Amino acid sequence: MRWIWIDTFVEFVPGQRAVAIKNVSMAEEYLHDHFPGYPVVPPSLMIEGMAQTAGILVGEARDFQENVILAKVRLAAFEGYAVPGDQIRYEATIDSIEDRAAVTSGIVIRNRESIGRVDLIFSHVNHAEGSLGLPDHNFVFSDQFAQLLTSCRQLGLGGEKPIR
Repeated sequence: MRWIWIDTFVEFVPGQRAVAIKNVSMAEEYLHDHFPGYPVVPPSLMIEGMAQTAGILVGEARDFQENVILAKVRLAAFEGYAVPGDQIRYEATIDSIEDRAAVTSGIVIRNRESIGRVDLIFSHVNHAEGSLGLPDHNFVFSDQFAQLLTSCRQLGLGGEKPIR
């Protein structure tokens, strides 16, 4: 099973910036066993939410031609958790993008209050790089991720370039 840690995009400027939302609900399976009696979204899952937001932004900037893989968490600093009923907002910006890698910076906001910063480095892996033992198809940008980006374009939040 693949977990999606964002619900929708509310802003998407191709090649520059993306803002995604995650609404935290008790209906989510992982909250039932995580700290019984005190369900929280831990920082590790908020890092993953930022990685998905920034990774889609980076992938779109290169027309989804490569797999975009999280290579390094440069910085992850948090001052709190999110609990059911909270809304998490991931604001990701591309700092630099080159042939083999991209650098992003991001802010995590809970209910309009900044609670974290996550700066990431992504590696671009071409489908033809069989020497790495990776599949020859795009295993990162699944239909689920494409559906998220398509929905934001339908809302007029991104550019006119179609999803592949």
